[in-house]
Amino acid sequence: MIVVMKLNATEEEILAVEKRLKDGGLSGHLIRGVNRIVIGAVGDERQVIASLGLEALSAVEKVVPIMKPFKLVSREAKEMPTIIEVKDAKFGGEHLAIIAGPCAVESINQVMTAAEKIKAAGGQVLRGGAYKPRTSPYAFQGMEEKGLEILQQAGHEYGLATVTEVIDQPSLDLACRYVDMVQIGTRNMQNFRLLQAVGKVRKPVILKRGLSATIEEWLMAAEYIMSEGNEQVILCERGIRTFETYTRNTLDLSAIPLIKDLSHLPIIVDPSHATGSAKLVSSMAKAAVAAGVDGLLIEVHPEPCKALCDGPQSLDPEQFATLTTDLRRLAQAVDRKIS
Repeated sequence: MIVVMKLNATEEEILAVEKRLKDGGLSGHLIRGVNRIVIGAVGDERQVIASLGLEALSAVEKVVPIMKPFKLVSREAKEMPTIIEVKDAKFGGEHLAIIAGPCAVESINQVMTAAEKIKAAGGQVLRGGAYKPRTSPYAFQGMEEKGLEILQQAGHEYGLATVTEVIDQPSLDLACRYVDMVQIGTRNMQNFRLLQAVGKVRKPVILKRGLSATIEEWLMAAEYIMSEGNEQVILCERGIRTFETYTRNTLDLSAIPLIKDLSHLPIIVDPSHATGSAKLVSSMAKAAVAAGVDGLLIEVHPEPCKALCDGPQSLDPEQFATLTTDLRRLAQAVDRKIS
C-alpha cells in the first residue's frame, strides 16, 4: 500500500507514520514527488492495514492499496517519472542519455581511444566489461580489477561517467570503488542475493531484462533492489529469446511504453545485444527513441574486427558519430533532449 501524506505534513508527522508502519511489521519507504509525499509500505499488509489506523492521522490524506506485486516500482507509488543523474547524463523525463563503449576492457589503448571518440560524438557514459560471464568457460572472461582501473582512468581523462557489469558480491564491492554506475546483466536478473546486495549500495544500477523474463518478473527484480533502499534503478531492454535465428535476440520495443505505463523508473534499450549485428543497431536505436526510451546502450569498439567479444555487433567510432548526429535530430522531433 501507499500512504499519501498531506503536502504540509511535518517531518515529525512523517516519522510518526513510518514508526506506526514499522510497529505493524511493514517497511516504509519515503518518496517525495513534486505534487505529493508518499510513503510506500512493503511487507505482508493483509492483516495490518485496518489495525494501523493511519487514515485517522491528521497528516494522512489517504491510504491506497497497491494491487500489483511490484509496489515501490509502480506508477501508483510515484506518479512523476524518476530522473536519474550521473555526472552529465540524465535518464528520464525529457532527457535521453547515451552509454557507449566496448563489450570488454581489453587494453588501456583500446579504452582510451574509445572514450575519446565517444566523448567527441556526444556520449555521456563509458561502458566496459571487467567481468565477462560468458556462455563458454574458454572464452575471454575479462581483466577484472585491472579492467576497472583502466575504465576509471579513461572516465577521468575524458569527463565521462563509467559503468560496468557486476556478477557477485566481491565484484560489486570492487566495482563500487572504481565506477559511477553498476549493471546487472541478463543472466543475473533473478540472482536475488545479488539484487539485494546492489540495493544496499548508493550507486545507480542498470538492470537488464532476462533472456526469457516477463515484464512482471523484470519489475519484481527491480523491486528487490528498491526494497533494500536503492531507488536509482534504470531498466534496460536488451532483447528476449524467441524462435527467430536471424537476430541474436528479439528486441521488444513494446516494453518501452508498457514500462512507462506501469512504472516511474527510466528505461533504456541495448540495440547491440538485441540484434547481434552492427548493421541493425542504428535502425533499432532510432526506433527506440521514437518509442520514448530514456537512453541507449551501444557497443563501440575502435576496431570491431579485433574485439575479443561481440565484435560483429559493435559500431566503429565513425558509425557511432553518424548515429549520434541522427539521434539528436530525432530526439528533438519527439520533444526529447540528449543530455
